[in-house]
Parts: sequence; C-alpha cells; structure tokens
Amino acid sequence: MQQPDFWNDVNKAQDTTGEEKFLKGRLDKYIELKERIEDVQFLAKLSIEEDDASSSIEIIKEVEDIKKNTERFRIEVLLSGEYDKNNAILDLHVGVGGTDAQDWTEMLLRMYTRWAEKNGFKIETIDLLTAEDAGIKSATLKIIGEFAYGYLKAEKGIHRLVRISPFNSNGKRQTSFASVEVLPELTSSQDIEIRSEDMKIDTYRASGAGGQHVNKTESAIRITHIPTGIIVQCQSQRSQHHNKDEAIKMLKSKLVELKERAHKEKIEDLTGELKEIGWGSQIRSYVFQPYTLVKDHRTGEESGNIGAVMDGEIDNFISEYLKQNSRG
Repeated sequence: MQQPDFWNDVNKAQDTTGEEKFLKGRLDKYIELKERIEDVQFLAKLSIEEDDASSSIEIIKEVEDIKKNTERFRIEVLLSGEYDKNNAILDLHVGVGGTDAQDWTEMLLRMYTRWAEKNGFKIETIDLLTAEDAGIKSATLKIIGEFAYGYLKAEKGIHRLVRISPFNSNGKRQTSFASVEVLPELTSSQDIEIRSEDMKIDTYRASGAGGQHVNKTESAIRITHIPTGIIVQCQSQRSQHHNKDEAIKMLKSKLVELKERAHKEKIEDLTGELKEIGWGSQIRSYVFQPYTLVKDHRTGEESGNIGAVMDGEIDNFISEYLKQNSRG
C-alpha cells in the first residue's frame, strides 16, 4: 500500500485495502479477547486473595461471555472460503405439507430474522410471496454483515417440521417441509459476466398490502437464465431498474454456487441438466409433538428448547456444523 503506483489499479487497490481492514479487524479482536482474559484472571485472583465471594457472580458471567466470543472468533478464523466473508442471500421455499408447510416456511423466516437481529446483521427483504390461506410460499432476504454467508451456509438444505396441525380439525400429527438456500452476494472483485442473450427478463406488477400500497406499475422483475433454467425475481424496490440490478446479482450468486457444486471452470459450461439439485433427506428435524426436540442429522447436535430455537437461538447448530466442515 506504500508503493507510489498503488492506486493506478483502483479495483486491485480497493481489494487490498479491504483485505488490510479485514486483517486489522481480526488482530484487534484477538487483542481484545486476550486483554479480557487477562483482566478476568486478575479479578479472579484478587477475589480469592480478598475472600470476596460477592464478585464471583460477575466473574462467572464475564467468563461465559468470553467463552462465547472466543468460540465465535475461532469459527471465523476457520471460515477461509472464497465467499465466507460476504453478505448472504437467504432463499426460503415451501415444500411438501400444504398449508402447514406454508406456515412452517413463515416460521423459519421469523427464526432466521431473529437470528440475524441477535447477531447484529442488517436484513433486507428482496422478495416475499404470501400464501392465500396462511403462511408464505417463498421469501428472499439479504443478510448484510461480515461472515453472513460463512455462518448461514450451514443452513442449506431441507428443514422438517413434525407437530399436531393447527389446520387439521382431527388433531392429527403433520409432517411438513421447507427448503433453505443460501448464496453469497458477490463483491466487485468476484463479479462474473452473463451474456444478455442467455437471460429472459419479464416484468410484472409487484404484490402489495392492498389499497394505496399496491404497486400500479410493472416494477417487479423475473429473470430466467436460459442455459440452466434458473429463475430469480425481485420486487423489493419501487424502481424497475433497481429490481433488475438486484435480480441480476442474485442470478450471478446462484450461477457461482452452481458452478462450485458442479466443479465447472466456467459459467458457460453449465447446462440445463444441472439446474435441479435434489432435495434429498432433511438436514434438520423440528419436533413439537409428542415431545420437543430439534436435531441436526448431519452433526448429531440437539436441543430440547424448541421455543428458543424458533426464536433464533441456532448458533449451536451452526457452530457444530462449521467446526466439522471448515478448513483449517
């Protein structure tokens, strides 16, 4: 960065300064944790010497908080994938289960929203399709913040709900499914080119709450990538131009993800044969009745506090998955 020609290539310079900022942030976090550990060790020693039992509660509380932050920092150090630091695009879709599945998809939307809020991430709704009777059919959110994709990639897959259906008068137990797709939002240095002839762009009227809130112009955008059949849509902005930009960003993210899964060198190598990535078996089950249990089938991680899980307390599932799957 001290070289006189550093800013000759603006894009490269911005990437370098971004990396410098990131590394400085990691170092600052390490120093902060190290100092907190030293401080609490000193306080514990002082408490013992002065036989001050009253300070033990505060010391234990601080130790627990340090442990939580140290574990989070350790996971972030392990997140070394190309896109791990990026913002995330979270895509929820209703699966098998009728009205219950629609309700389940909306429950998952709330769960991830609460998780993001608790972890200091910003949330933007890109697209939301509500169901007529209850719940939602699909939702697309952008989760903004450092390592949003690195954490949320642990949530990709099928999520299964088992409960007594509130929509069934016979009180029968119902199994419902919803799919969760997580994509990285690409940075400028990761951008890819998509040929215009490979995209079919349609406009439609955005759905609204009714009355004056209904969008009376066709500002919503749907883009179909012809070679792969991938479809993305956006209606979050009033401007058709902004919705188109957002939809193209999502399409690029989906193509990059598909390229990674298919181990292809170039986007152009992808064909329609690869567009369907099978659901397979569920990654996690959420059982409300006859007992309460959330179990991740990939890691074996469990929680009996289903209320807390549905309120966004899913860090244990994410951390366990990342510990078992991260490089480093």
